[in-house]
Amino acid sequence: MRQILVTSALPYANGHIHIGHLVEYLQTDIWVRFQRMRGHRCVYFCADDTHGTAISIRAQAEGRSEEAVIAEMSEAHQRDFAGFGIEFDHYGSTHSDENREVCHEIWSALRKADMVIEEEIDQLFDTEKGVFLADRFVRGTCPKCGSKDQPGDNCGHCGETYGPIDLVDPVSVLSGSKPVIRAATHLFVQIEKLHGFLNDWTQSGTLPSESANYLRNFFLNEPLRNWDVSRPAPYFGFEIPDSPGNYWYVWFDAPIGYIGTTSQWCKRHGENLDDWWRNDRTEIHHFIGKDIQYFHTLFWPAMLKTAGFNLPTQVHIHGFLTVDGEKMSKSRGTFVRAAKYLEHLHPGYLRYYYATKLSSRVEDLDLNLEEFVARVNSDLVGKVVNLASRTAKFVAETGLSATYPDDGGLFEKFAARGNDIAEAYEKGDYSKAMRMIMELADQANPYVEANAPWDLRKDPGKAGELQDTCTVALNLFRSLVIYLAPVLPELAAKTGQLFGETLTRWDQSGTPVTGRPVATFKHMMQRVEPAKIEAIINESREEAAESAAPHDAAPAWDDAGDALAAAPVAATITIEDFAKVDLRVARVIAADEVPEARKLVKLTLSLGGETTRTVFAGIKSAYDPADLLGRLVIVVANLAPRTMKFGVSEGMIVAAGPGGEDIFLLSPDEGAVPGQRVG
Repeated sequence: MRQILVTSALPYANGHIHIGHLVEYLQTDIWVRFQRMRGHRCVYFCADDTHGTAISIRAQAEGRSEEAVIAEMSEAHQRDFAGFGIEFDHYGSTHSDENREVCHEIWSALRKADMVIEEEIDQLFDTEKGVFLADRFVRGTCPKCGSKDQPGDNCGHCGETYGPIDLVDPVSVLSGSKPVIRAATHLFVQIEKLHGFLNDWTQSGTLPSESANYLRNFFLNEPLRNWDVSRPAPYFGFEIPDSPGNYWYVWFDAPIGYIGTTSQWCKRHGENLDDWWRNDRTEIHHFIGKDIQYFHTLFWPAMLKTAGFNLPTQVHIHGFLTVDGEKMSKSRGTFVRAAKYLEHLHPGYLRYYYATKLSSRVEDLDLNLEEFVARVNSDLVGKVVNLASRTAKFVAETGLSATYPDDGGLFEKFAARGNDIAEAYEKGDYSKAMRMIMELADQANPYVEANAPWDLRKDPGKAGELQDTCTVALNLFRSLVIYLAPVLPELAAKTGQLFGETLTRWDQSGTPVTGRPVATFKHMMQRVEPAKIEAIINESREEAAESAAPHDAAPAWDDAGDALAAAPVAATITIEDFAKVDLRVARVIAADEVPEARKLVKLTLSLGGETTRTVFAGIKSAYDPADLLGRLVIVVANLAPRTMKFGVSEGMIVAAGPGGEDIFLLSPDEGAVPGQRVG
C-alpha cells in the first residue's frame, strides 16, 4: 500500500471559485479517488492563500478586519468545492499558527545555510493606496516583446520573467494610478547556491517534459536570480522574526501552507507530521497550473531541500481553460462562477467533460459548450446510464441470474481492460481512460439491442432468457460505473444502491455479481438542456455588467474635438466598399532600419503559418524598430504591392495620429492571433 499526500494550489482568498479554477481541483479529486479505489492511503490537503495587500485593501474598503474577509471566503470556497464533489481530508488557511510555525522552521534553516541576503531595492509604490505593490497588482507593457497589459512578474505572451519595476508604463491594479518608485529593504534567498541540485531535480522526471524543457533554459546562461521573499509594512501576513517591519511575501508562506495544513490535520488525528513530510515512504504529489510552475519547481524545492522536508515525487501541471476557443470573458458571460453553474447543472457533467479533455501533458483545454451538451448526453445518458434504465426494471422481481450467463466473452473483455484504464488514471491521462471506457460502452449497447429485453418480456416462456440478458447488461453497466467512479462518485453511489453494495474498490470490476436482488431503478442522470447553458451564460453576463456598472456610470473622459476637426470624416461609403478592405491581425517578426529613408521602417509580418508580408511603414519618428518585435498589429492584407526605392511593400499597417512623433499603431487585445480577420 502506497502512502500518498496530495495537494492542489491554494486558491486566493480574495475571489470566488470559477470554472477555470475547477480544472485543477477536479483533476486532483479524480486522481485521489482513483488511488483510494486502488487500496492506497491517500490524503488530500488544500487551504486558502490568505496574505497580501489585496486582502487588506478589500478589508479596508468593506470596513472590517482581514480575518473576517478570509473567514467568509474560506466558507464560500469550501461550499463551492463540496458542490462539485471535491473532498479534502483537511482544508486549512495560510493564516494559521501551524503555518507560522513551519515558516519559522524553514526560515531558520535558510538562515543557517547562509542563503539569505539583505538588499535595498527600488519598488513600485501606490501613493493613493499607500502600499508597495506586489507583482500581481501591477500591469504594464512587457519590456521584451511589447505585449500590453501584462502582470508584474512574467509575460503571458513571450514567457519573459522580470520584476514589476521593469514594466513599461506600469499601472496599479488597486487604484488605476501610475505608481512611483521608492526604495525599501528586502530579504532575498540565494537559490543559485542550489543550482546543481535544482538543475538535476527539474530534469529527473518529476515534472512533465514540457515543463522540464522550459526550466532547462534558466540553468544555461546566467545564475538563478535571487528570490525576493519579503515585503515592508504595511502588509497583511507574518512578520519576519529577525527582521522587524518586514513580512514574508505571500509566495513564501503560500506553498508552506501545504505543510501547515498537514500539521493541522495531524494534530486533529493523532498523526506525526514527520511521517508525512520527512518520510521516504511518503509520496508527495502537487497539482498546479502552468502559470505558477516557476515558483513550485525552483523556489519551493529549494526551501524543502534546505529544511530537510520531502521533495515532491511528482508535480502534475495543467494548462488554462478556454471557452469556445477563447479566454473566459465576463462580457461574453463565459467567466462562470462555480456557484452559478450549480444553480442550473449537475456537477457530474463538468467532472466528466473535463476528464475527457485532461491528459498528462501541459495543455490548455477548451470547454466547447455545444460539444459539452452532446458529449454528456451521448456518453453518460445514452451509452452508460441507458444500459441500466432499459434493463433493471425487468429483473426488479426476479433479481439477477444465479450464475453468470454466456455473454460471448463481453465481461471478460471489460475486466481485461481494467489495468489499461487504471494505468491511464495513474498517469493523469483521463482523456485516454474515458475513451477506453466509452469503447467498452459501445460494445455493451449492441448486446442489449440484439437481445431486446423489451421484446423478451412479452413471452412468458422466455423469462429465463430475459433474466440472463438483463444480468449481463447490468453487470456490464456496473463495470463501466466502477471505471467511472473516480470521475462520477455520485453515479457510483446510486449504482451501489441498485445492487445493494458499495462500489469503492477497483477490483470489484473483475467479478460479476449474480443471484442477488436488484432494487427499484431510480433515475440516475438527466440529459443536459441547452437552455440551461444559455441561462448560465446570460446570468453570468448580467452579473458582470452589474458589478461593472458603478465604475462605468460616470466616466471622466475628456475627448476634445481637435483631432476630428483637423481631419474630418471622409465621404460615406457602402458596406460593400468596406468589405473590399481585408484587415488582418499580424505579428512583427522582424523590424529593420532603412538607413537611407527618413521615415520608413521595414517590417516583416507573420499572418500565421508560413505566410509573411514585407511592409515599409512611415513610423520611424515614433517607434524604435527594436520595440516592435513580437507586437501584434493590424495590416491591410489585400493592398496591391507597391514598388519603392527600398523594395516592394506588400501591405499597410494601420495607425492613428497626425504624424511625426504622434503616431499610434493599432493593436488587438490580448488573445488575438495572426491571421484573424478584423471587421
